[in-house]
Formats: sequence, structure tokens, C-alpha cells
Amino acid sequence: MEHTWRWFGPHDPVGLNEIRQAGARGIVTALHHIPAGEVWSTEEIMQRKNMIEKAGLQWRVVESVPVHGDIKKQTGDYTRYIENFKRTIKNLGDCGISTLCYNFIPMLDWTRTDISWMSPDSTVGSRFDMKAFAAFDLFILKRPGAKSSYSDKILDEAEQYYNRLDEEGKKKLTDTVLLRLPGTEEKYEVEDIREMLKGYAHIDRNTMKAHLFYFLREIIPVAEQSKVKMAIHADDPPFSLFGLPRIVSTKQDALDIIHAVDSEYNGLTICSGSYGAGHFNDLAEMTRELAHRIHFVHLRNVKRDTEGNFYEDHHLDGDIDLYRVIRELLLEEQRRKNSGLQNWQIPMRPDHGHKMLDDINKTFYPGYSLIGRLKALAELRGLELGVKRCLFDEQNKNP
Repeated sequence: MEHTWRWFGPHDPVGLNEIRQAGARGIVTALHHIPAGEVWSTEEIMQRKNMIEKAGLQWRVVESVPVHGDIKKQTGDYTRYIENFKRTIKNLGDCGISTLCYNFIPMLDWTRTDISWMSPDSTVGSRFDMKAFAAFDLFILKRPGAKSSYSDKILDEAEQYYNRLDEEGKKKLTDTVLLRLPGTEEKYEVEDIREMLKGYAHIDRNTMKAHLFYFLREIIPVAEQSKVKMAIHADDPPFSLFGLPRIVSTKQDALDIIHAVDSEYNGLTICSGSYGAGHFNDLAEMTRELAHRIHFVHLRNVKRDTEGNFYEDHHLDGDIDLYRVIRELLLEEQRRKNSGLQNWQIPMRPDHGHKMLDDINKTFYPGYSLIGRLKALAELRGLELGVKRCLFDEQNKNP
């Protein structure tokens, strides 16, 4: 696989030289300063690309070009925003960037209830606790009809949890749930969420899927012409929050997406942590069946239960069998190489990482500290090498 690293641009506390030292050769980044829905000009793209290449690295994947909320709801200026998205795809292709990761998650990009969770070994990671989320939904957001989203058990636990919170605890929970896109420390306000929810009041799962498929029919022909592979990211977590439909959460969702527009440029980002937070997903089996359309991979691990609770574990621990996932990815790479594809390597990045050692008292975007990801990349590269030797050494031996 091609080893890459997420970099949030010139203001990222992790520098490009440190990324090279960590062992990555490809960069995954975005132009976070450009608002959702606006066009990325070739000038802006090339400025960032030249900065990366000057450091001896390559801009390998865009993550992400945000899909404007009007596109997801098909309201307001959605047709203009789709045209702008097409222009951005074309400009990226003109600049030689060939993989674009994006998501179609309603409202929030990702959701956790604790981003400073102390693990048993004193490293710091993130966690999603269903009763804590329900407490926010029921008693802070006060969403109409929220009770119907939870079991009686969770409703009881959420009320007890909320009653134990002091004002500081309520603020911390609110700030964590409403944290915005990676790459920014901005947060939504509770009133923002209440207002945004009104726009989704009449959008169910089937409608949301129809909106995504319409978007794909519009953009994939441009992606084909521009030689830019589109790679949709999973919902994080892979189940409904705030009563909103989530449509990139299971193997069947992924199959529906790639069948909606049958093109090699309509593909997937396999995020082992996002799909893996759902106990109903078998990541190795998903990887095997979807391999032909996997254009980008995030590798991380989670420990989960059947009620929606999970925490981010160390990469070689947790409930996801990354050995089997990597094995399926390497087999797919071999298939692509044998079929004569030039760009047969699949870009992979270590996703998230515990805050640890000298990084503990430094400020990073949650999950994106230096040392935790360095450790993760080293472990994943070692695992990949071991799997590769087991798979291919025998067939490559000289007679």
C-alpha cells in the first residue's frame, strides 16, 4: 500500500518534515480555508501542491472537498453547488491529483462524546457513549421526538448521566458533540443544530439515498473525464443520530452506491474505524467484496458493544481484524498490478492515534497528534510487510 498521512496545511502543528521522518511519502490534505460549496481554483491547488512537493512529498489524496448541505437536502442553491463541485474536480485533475475523498453525512461530519478519554495505559483517545449522546439530545438539545430514538434502558441511563453533570460537564459534552470538521476547532451552537434539523424534517433514508445518487450521476462523468477517483467515506458512527438518515453505514449501503453509477471512478474510502464501530459490519468480508472499488483506506481500531458504544483502541488491538483487512487489500493490489494497471497501489493512512508521551501536553486536533500516528504507521507497516511476505514469498521464489 501507499503510506500517506493526513496534514491540515500550514497551520498544522505537525510539519511536513516530521511526516517524512514518520515514514509517510504521500500527503492527504484539503484547502480548509475555502468555504463549503465554493470552487477550488487551480492557483490555490497548485500553491498547496508545490508546498508539499518542496518538502519531498506528494499530494496523494484530497480529504475532503465538503459537500454543501443544500446538495444533501436538494434545497436552495444545490444546483450551483454541484456545478462548483464539478469545477473543483476538473481543477484537481488538471493539477494531477487523482483521488478525492468526501462524505454525505447529514449535518455533523463525525461525532464523539469524549475526545480526551484516558485509556488504561494513560494514553488519550476518543469515545462515543450512547447514554451521554442521548443525554445531550434529550436534555440539552431538547430535540422534539428524541425519546423515540432510544431504548428504555438508554433513556433511563441518559437521565441519570445528565443529572450527575455540573455546568462545566454539560458545556464539555456540548462542545464535544458539536465539534465541526477535522482541520478546524470551530463548533456549532445548539441553536445551529436545531435550525439545521428543520431542513431535514421531511428527508428519510430513501430520499437521502436518492439525493446522493443524483449527485453521483452529476459528478462521476466529470470525474471520469478528469481522471479523479471519487471515494466516499463512511458515516461516523455508522448509525442514525438526531433521528437523521445515514446511508453509508453498511456493506449493502456501499454496494448500492457503487451500483448507482457503474464506473471505476465511483468508489469508496474504507474506514475500518467508522464502519467498524458497527458490530454488524465484518470489515474483512466487506473489504474482500468491495475491493475492486476501494480507492482509499483509513486504518484504525475500535472496541465496541452492541448498543452503539465504542472507543478508539490501539491499532493492533480492538475488535477489527486488521490482519485480514490488510490481507484483502494486498490481494486486490496484486490483482490490479497483474492486470496491468499503472496506479495499482492503494493509498492508506493511519487514522487517528492516541495522544501519548511528549504529545500529551501539546495541542492537536483530536486524533491527529504526531507520536500516536507515528506509532500506528510503524505498526501497520510492519503488519503489512508480514502479511505480504506470507502471501507472496512462495510464489516469487526462484525455481
